[in-house]
Amino acid sequence: MNNIAFISKRMNRLISILFCFLLLLPLAVSTGYSQDKDFSIEQVSSYPFPSGLTVSSEGSRVAWTIYKEGIRNIYVAEGPDFMARQLTNYPDDDGQAISSLSLSPDGNFCVYIMGGDFGSNWRDDEPVNALSYPEPPIVGIWSIPFIGGDPVMLAEGVNPVISPTSDRVAFTRGGQIWTVPIDGSEKASRLFTSRGNNSSPEWSPCGDKLAFRSSRVDHSFIGVYNGPDKTITWIDPGYDHDSSPVWSPEGNHIAFIRQPGSGGAPDSALASIPRTWKVMVADINSKDFYPVWESPYTMRGSVPSTQGGTNLHWGDNRIAFLSYHDGWPHLYSVDPDGENLLLLTPGDFMAEYISMSPDGKNLLFCGNTGPDKYDIDRRHIVMVPVDKQDMKVMTPGEGNEWTPFLTGNGKNLVYISAGTQRPPLVEVMDLNSGHRQISGAYLIPDDYPESKLVKPYQAIFKSADGTNIHGTVFNNSNIKGKKPAVIFVHGGPPRQMLLGWHYSSYYSNAYAVNQYLASQGFVVLSVNFRLGIGYGYEFHHPVDGGSRGASEYQDILAAQKWLTEQDFVDARRIGIYGGSYGGYLTAMALARNSDLFAAGVDISGVHDWTARGRSSYSGSEGFEKVPDAEYALELAWKSSPVADVEGWKSPGLIIHADDDRNVDYNQSTDLVQRLRKLNAPFETMTLVDDTHHFMIHKNQLAVNEATVEFLMKHLK
Repeated sequence: MNNIAFISKRMNRLISILFCFLLLLPLAVSTGYSQDKDFSIEQVSSYPFPSGLTVSSEGSRVAWTIYKEGIRNIYVAEGPDFMARQLTNYPDDDGQAISSLSLSPDGNFCVYIMGGDFGSNWRDDEPVNALSYPEPPIVGIWSIPFIGGDPVMLAEGVNPVISPTSDRVAFTRGGQIWTVPIDGSEKASRLFTSRGNNSSPEWSPCGDKLAFRSSRVDHSFIGVYNGPDKTITWIDPGYDHDSSPVWSPEGNHIAFIRQPGSGGAPDSALASIPRTWKVMVADINSKDFYPVWESPYTMRGSVPSTQGGTNLHWGDNRIAFLSYHDGWPHLYSVDPDGENLLLLTPGDFMAEYISMSPDGKNLLFCGNTGPDKYDIDRRHIVMVPVDKQDMKVMTPGEGNEWTPFLTGNGKNLVYISAGTQRPPLVEVMDLNSGHRQISGAYLIPDDYPESKLVKPYQAIFKSADGTNIHGTVFNNSNIKGKKPAVIFVHGGPPRQMLLGWHYSSYYSNAYAVNQYLASQGFVVLSVNFRLGIGYGYEFHHPVDGGSRGASEYQDILAAQKWLTEQDFVDARRIGIYGGSYGGYLTAMALARNSDLFAAGVDISGVHDWTARGRSSYSGSEGFEKVPDAEYALELAWKSSPVADVEGWKSPGLIIHADDDRNVDYNQSTDLVQRLRKLNAPFETMTLVDDTHHFMIHKNQLAVNEATVEFLMKHLK
C-alpha cells in the first residue's frame, strides 16, 4: 500500500507539472519569445561595410574601403569586369580608420589617411588609441600603387589632394600647406608659410598653382600660391569669411563662397537670423571679382546644413551649387557671368552626396525621390545635366543607393547599393546597356542571415501639434501574439533612417541591431523625428527644437502612442534606445515619462544643454550683452533631461566611451551622479579610450550585446 501511495503521489505531481506547462505554453508563444535563435548578434553584425568610394578621372579604375568586423582595408576594381580585389592587407581590429581615399587622375596610386576619427565635432585629426597602447598611433597620409605593393607613409597630416599631374600630394599640417611626392621618394616639405590656419588646398587644372583658404578667426581669405619665387595672390581680401575655392576648367578663374565676417552688435540668443551667402567669381589675372548668385535674406536661404554644404562645382561653362532657399536642398546652376540661373532638381526631395562627371556635363547625387511613393524614405541615384532641367532617376526600386560617380571614360556609373536584406556593396552600371553588377559579393560571409532579415515598412503618424512623422517598422510576422516593442532614436540630429540598410556605418550597425531585435520577438519602430533631414526645411529647422524647447520630444511620444494602438504590441512593455542625440531623447523619455517607457538604453547622450556654461549664452565679452541670454539659458535647462531627472523610475542603461569627440563624456558622468543620489534604477557601461563611433569592433559588438540583453531582461 505504501508503494502504491508513493506512485500515486508521484503521478499526481507529474500531472500537475504537465498541467501547468500546458497553461504556460500559450503565454510563452504570445509574448513573442524565440525559443531557437535564428541567428546571433555576432552574425548579423558581421556584414562588410563599404565607404570612401572614389574613381580616377581617367580610365575606369575604382577604389573603396571595406570595414568588416573591425578589419579595414582598401579594395579596387577596374573595367570592364570590375572584379573586386583587396589592395591592402591590414589584419587587425585596431581602431585605425581609413579615410580621405582618392585615386590619382591616371589611376596609378591610391592615397589615404590612416588614423584619426574624422566626422567628430572636435579633435578629429588626433590619434585614436582605443587599445590603450603606451604610444598612440600616428595620423598619417599613405599611398599604395593600384597594381599592388607595400603602402608607404608619405607624412603626418590631413586633407590630402593629388595634383592633376598625378605625381604630388598637397596636404595640411599645423595650419600650413605641404607637398610630398606621391610615391614617397622624397620627404614632405612645406609649400609656403602664411598667417592663419591654411586649409582646403585645390590644385589648378595644370597643377602649376594652388588655391587655399586662410582662416583668421573673424575673417577668411582665398589665396593662390603661384610658385616658390612669386608672391601669394589674395582674392578680394576683406571683412568676410571666404571658403570653398573651385577652379574653372581653363584655370583662369576661381569660384568661392562668401559669408559675412564675425562681429557686430550681439543679437538675440533665440531669434532665427538668416546666414546669408554668395557665390563669387574672381579672375586671377585681372583680379576682377563679382557675385554670380546671392541667397535671399530668409532662413531657408541660409547656408545649407546638409551633406557637403553649398556643394560648389564648376562644370562645362556652368557653376553649380546647392541651396535650401525654396524649402528643399536643391541643385542650381548659373553662367560664370551670373546670368541664366536654373533650378536643376525641382520637387519635394533632397539632393546629397553630389559629384560631377569628369567632362563637367552632368551632376550625380543620391536623393529621396523616385517613381514609388515610399521613395521619400529611400535613396536613389539621380543624374542631371548641368545646363538643363532634365534629371533621371538611374536606380529606381526598393533598395538604397548612394555616393555616385561616373568613371573617367564616362562608360559606367559606380555607387554603393543595398536592399532591405542584402547589406551594402559596390555596384556598377553600364550606361549603354543599363546592366548592373555587384563588385565584391564574396565579402558577405557564407553564414550571414540575409534571408532571415525582415523587410521593414513605413509608418506615418501625427505628433501632438499635427506634424507628420515618418517611422520604419521592424516586425517579424512569423512570431505571433502581443509583443514587446522598442523605439529606436537616431542621432545627429540631421539624419534620416531609411527603408533598408543605411549609408552611414553607425546606422547600418543600428539597422543590424533592429533586425536582431525583430528576430527575438520585438517590434522596433525607428523614428524620423523633427530636426532630421529628408522632409523639407521647416521639419529640419523647427524654431523650438533642441535647447530651444525640445519640440522633437513630442514626436517620440507620438511614436509610443502609435505602438500602443497596434494590436500586436503589448503597451505595458515599450522601451526606447538610441545613440548621441538618440541618447538625449532616450534620457528625456526616462526622466519625463517612465510611466510610458518601461526601460531604455542611453548611448553617448546629451543630458544638460547648459553644461557649456553661461558665457555661451551671454555673448560678447564687451559692454554689450545678448538681450535674452538669461531666458535662453533657462529654456536650455528646461529642455535638458537632468531638469526632470527626479522622474526617472524605469530601468536605464547608460553607455559612453570616454574619448568621445562628439558628446563630452562628462554629460554621462554628471547624469550618473544625479541618478545615484536619487537611488534611481540604472546600470552603466564605459568604453575606455574609444570614441563616439566605437572604433574597435569588439567594443561596438559589446555595446550591441549589452543593449539587446538589457532590453530583453526588462521587456521580455
